Amino acid sequence: MAGYALRRFLGAIPTLFVIITLSFFMMHAAPGGPFDSQRKLPPEVEQNIKAAYDLDKPVWQQYQIYLNKLAHGDMGPSFKNKDFTVVQLIGTGLPVSTRLGLSAMALALLIGSLMGIWAALRQNHWQDYSVMTLAMVGITIPTFVTAPLLTLLFGIYGVSLFGYDVSLPVGGWNNGALRNMILPVTVLALPQIAVIARLMRGSMVEVLRANYIRTAKAKGVSTTRIVLRHALRAASLPLISYLGPAVAAILTGSLVVEQIFGLPGIGRYFVQGALNRDYTLVLGVIVCYATLIIVLNFLADMIYGLLDPRVRLT
Repeated sequence: MAGYALRRFLGAIPTLFVIITLSFFMMHAAPGGPFDSQRKLPPEVEQNIKAAYDLDKPVWQQYQIYLNKLAHGDMGPSFKNKDFTVVQLIGTGLPVSTRLGLSAMALALLIGSLMGIWAALRQNHWQDYSVMTLAMVGITIPTFVTAPLLTLLFGIYGVSLFGYDVSLPVGGWNNGALRNMILPVTVLALPQIAVIARLMRGSMVEVLRANYIRTAKAKGVSTTRIVLRHALRAASLPLISYLGPAVAAILTGSLVVEQIFGLPGIGRYFVQGALNRDYTLVLGVIVCYATLIIVLNFLADMIYGLLDPRVRLT
């Protein structure tokens, strides 16, 4: 296990290096620059600003300077947010995105797993067909469609449930208040609920057909005990493999949701940095996201190996 973990860690370094390299040169190849604006600066002022940020040097020299700073934990200053460094902005936005993403993932795991188990136990009945239909709808509708719809229903028009008017905030963070989190967390969780329900249903159906499950049924073991004690662990293995990319996807997928709901997360900084040609901010967010994806995939492989003794991590 330790040897496998070390090899995965060493293999992640060149992967991260390639991501940084491609992102750096793609950003600098894009038309425009961070200090281009409708109001043209005097040539000498523009030249001094570029010299202060090393933008007057050839691209390959800028690349070397950036790698050297990054190796020391310095992602540079933000070109547009002049009072903040990139590390400070990421440190402000990452906790918001992490709380939002993990809350959405926890909700998706709970509801998606229950729906998948229920569909598997009622295979080829209306419950099964209903869950699979809802899952297909949830997968096909993107978040930039569900977010405005839920905003209109619960924020603008209001919905009455059991005689109470349900009205939720459509924007702002308010220090992570529960009311402000309900809509963005729901929007992020809906596609993952659909995927998890399909995965759990397919895996559970296969496990319930196994010989040891048939033996347990023949001995008169209750369905609840069969599911919880025998089938759930084996059925969750494909889900564990999916969790690494899923958590990374739900964190990176919050780009649109954070922009729509006006949340001060890392995704919003990424969008603003891309629009403003804020090279250092965009690269810093990319490095942060790439590191998260690599770490989460690594953790998923470790958990898979611990749950399934047949897997040998060599």
